Amino acid sequence: MDTRLKILTLDQAMALPPKAHTLVSGYFDGLRAAHIPELAGLPRPIVAVVLPLAGELVPQPARAEMAAALRMIDYVVIAQESEVDALVQHLNPPAIARLEERDAILAKQLIDHVRHRQNC
Repeated sequence: MDTRLKILTLDQAMALPPKAHTLVSGYFDGLRAAHIPELAGLPRPIVAVVLPLAGELVPQPARAEMAAALRMIDYVVIAQESEVDALVQHLNPPAIARLEERDAILAKQLIDHVRHRQNC
């Protein structure tokens, strides 16, 4: 299966049935194993919203493709911060997980790890 088919436009995401999908928002920059338990514990189906990030390691479309490759994510939407509220309001999800802060911590840990290895 081409997992890129799981990537929806914002309009396509707005056409999903309300109250049927868990919504997860995050940067997914430097997708790491630490994402798996967080996502696996959420009720499915899951719509992941990949947000823009200043100083990103990986471009937003590529981060969306990485998120789409995860088995537990059913749909992915590339969106701006300002569009998340409208998506939440329309989908009225039974559960919401905001991973932006966690993603920022994971990306910093990855950068620090790489810098440390370069200095060894």
